[in-house]
Amino acid sequence: MTLPTEMTRIEITEPGGPEVLQSRRVPLPIAAQGEILIRVHAAGINRPDALQRAGKYPMKPGMNPIPGLEVAGEVVAIGNGVSMFAVGDRVCALTNGGGYAEYCTVPAGQALPIPGGLGWIQAAAIPETFFTVWANLFGLGAASRGKRVLIHGGTSGIGTTALMLCREFGIEAFATAGSPDKCEAIRELGGKPINYREQDFAAVIAEQTNGQGVNVILDIMGGSYLNPNLKALAMDGRLVMLGFLGGARANDVDLLSILGKRAVVTGSLLRARTSAEKADIAAQLREHVWPVLAAGRCLPMIDKVYPLLDAAQAHAHMEMGDHIGKIVLNVA
Repeated sequence: MTLPTEMTRIEITEPGGPEVLQSRRVPLPIAAQGEILIRVHAAGINRPDALQRAGKYPMKPGMNPIPGLEVAGEVVAIGNGVSMFAVGDRVCALTNGGGYAEYCTVPAGQALPIPGGLGWIQAAAIPETFFTVWANLFGLGAASRGKRVLIHGGTSGIGTTALMLCREFGIEAFATAGSPDKCEAIRELGGKPINYREQDFAAVIAEQTNGQGVNVILDIMGGSYLNPNLKALAMDGRLVMLGFLGGARANDVDLLSILGKRAVVTGSLLRARTSAEKADIAAQLREHVWPVLAAGRCLPMIDKVYPLLDAAQAHAHMEMGDHIGKIVLNVA
């Protein structure tokens, strides 16, 4: 396969607002040992991309500074040591950065065949949210059939994915949102909505569970929600933190509540995990979730699609907070 020598990608020119995302012509990346090179047809937009753009994401040395954590496309080159894919395969992949581009290299273990013949746009909206939800809600949170969970940000990409998987696997799900339309979307996904602008979510949980609380909370807010989350937890409950939109620090933490409930407070950053850890999550998804997607269930909800060169507008749309589901870049 003859490949071009250059490609277009979107770079963060400096920390700031969406306007700092600018297109550049750069040389094609080369697939290293254990990697595949993907011709990107679509790339998902995620909250960590915006945090990175604003200079608020904890970037460790060696992390790819180019945004874009998930892609769908065609394998066009294979590095040494890769046997699970061939040139021409249709894949979606969790990247280590670099997805806002026409071509992207990815560790082969972080790629999966596109399930059920889905199109590029839907396939690109799968990896980041499904890896995140599986590793945190079902992994760290140990959610399983018959349990109760609370999902904050129920209409985000993470939220909609979590709600669909809860419905699929027999888990009772509550979810917060800030408008009647979003609450209705949660209800349609099988969840029990709580409008956080009008209701105290901890009080609602207490009322609707006869004071028992929820077994797992998937939280994107962080500090400002810590004590209310602890109130909403059941005995031996698990609070799994994914973000800190409400602050990265918490004051006056109710330690007695943690002790009294034997609560587990934990969390993770997907991007900071090793390639081996991400490959293990991919294998679990292929076993437990890929058959569901191939059957046409739990497919990602797409809110809006933008051309690659309009990445700044896509970020602005996400930060308005009105979207329901995923925002995707069409790279074509």
